[in-house]
Amino acid sequence: MAFDLLIENIKGLVQVRDTTPSFLSGAEMAQLPILSNAFVAVKDGLIADYGPQQNSPKQAKQIVDATDRFVLPGFVDSHTHLVFAASREEEFVLKIKGATYEEIAASGGGILNSAKKLQAISEDELFYRSLPRAYEIIQSGTCAVEIKSGYGLTVKDEIKMLRVAKRIGIETGMVVKTTFLGAHAVPREYSKSDYLKLVIEEMIPAVATEKLADYIDVFCENGFFTPEETIRVIEAGQKVGMKPRIHANQLNRSGGVQVGVKVKAMSVDHLENIGEEEIELLKNSGVMPTALPGAAFFLGLPFPPARQMLQAGLPIAIASDYNPGSAPSGNMPLMLSFACIKMKMTPEEAINAATINTASCLEIVETHGSITKGKLANLILTKPAPSLAYLPYSFGYNWIESVFLKGNLVQNKNS
Repeated sequence: MAFDLLIENIKGLVQVRDTTPSFLSGAEMAQLPILSNAFVAVKDGLIADYGPQQNSPKQAKQIVDATDRFVLPGFVDSHTHLVFAASREEEFVLKIKGATYEEIAASGGGILNSAKKLQAISEDELFYRSLPRAYEIIQSGTCAVEIKSGYGLTVKDEIKMLRVAKRIGIETGMVVKTTFLGAHAVPREYSKSDYLKLVIEEMIPAVATEKLADYIDVFCENGFFTPEETIRVIEAGQKVGMKPRIHANQLNRSGGVQVGVKVKAMSVDHLENIGEEEIELLKNSGVMPTALPGAAFFLGLPFPPARQMLQAGLPIAIASDYNPGSAPSGNMPLMLSFACIKMKMTPEEAINAATINTASCLEIVETHGSITKGKLANLILTKPAPSLAYLPYSFGYNWIESVFLKGNLVQNKNS
């Protein structure tokens, strides 16, 4: 077979699995298979072969020497708000001066601020503003991503956001999964009951008609949407084929985890404020607990208690929450560092959380998340590194030399 790409002399080929589990939990997350002195070969955008260097085929259209370097599967970022109109650094300054997230939101900032900016621009303009962020996360190793709506808060603007998210997938070649998050905040011109009626009776049917969303999400949080309101919205989405994910327990113990378990959500995301009750509920629930350490860091919140969760036998996924208000970074290597430094996860656990478990979250584990024959050749080639632990240890350092998306070297479109 004539291969399209051969990466050889790899110091460590990371996350090598002949078959992939649907997800990893508890003690399993500490196990990360690494093949030393290895090669990986690509054909037609797929991983075609891998093994010890002495078995390398030696012939391919493109050969890359990975001496002293590691190769990892591309990251899967299962929670982002990548499509937005403008940054919110003015709120960043308010936070520095002591304003809380809730105070900023109550004064018309936060999500409502982003909605106002997004409503004022066209779909094309929104696409061209968001596309550089998509290329930015690819350069930092993300090869599949979930993108939420939620900054539109009108029927046409929620639709606009989801169309842009779909266009990003087509333009970049990244796998993009979309989530409808109309229940993100209540616009000032609506009562909550009237806005919920709009979400359920107009937004959800419009999104479903265009088949724009794989999932439905609700910001289940004090001051936003109650558990009962969350269930109403989720059930309306389920009726038209959208699977639930929940913003849960970010600012308070809001009941979001309980809702997620009740509606059999794909994931409950954030979890900065959870306790033993929620951890017990999540056991054997089939719901993926997802930590967003960038948001905890940026807002100065507690980090999810990863060690307690793992000791209870839970799985954990790690995503970026890339958004303009509370997590303005989609850099997954940085999220790995936060997970290790602040959540006390080992490098092996963090990498499993950002590959196999996030792929499980997005139902793409058959094609993403590991070095497995037949999966998409989404590969990260590191710069020379002394060990795997050096990667999260060296936080802030760009240790990625190259990213291959479906076997093709990704050129930096933002340079």
